[in-house]
Amino acid sequence: MEHDGQLELYAAVAVRLKEAHTAVRALQVPEGVRVALTRKLLVITAAAKHDLAGAAKRLDRFTADLDAGRYPEEDG
Repeated sequence: MEHDGQLELYAAVAVRLKEAHTAVRALQVPEGVRVALTRKLLVITAAAKHDLAGAAKRLDRFTADLDAGRYPEEDG
């Protein structure tokens, strides 16, 4: 049942997105960095509506960067 697999992936991505948003809110970074990170998460969320597997990969990269302390520059 491929449909069940898609539902499981969707649920997993939704949980991970929620956790990522929580992690971004908890970061001690300038507000501009937080805004840039939040924008990235919103782009991933939008992508999930059209390409769930691709969004999951983008979220993997996002969380790896976040865990490694690689943050975007502040929005100017």
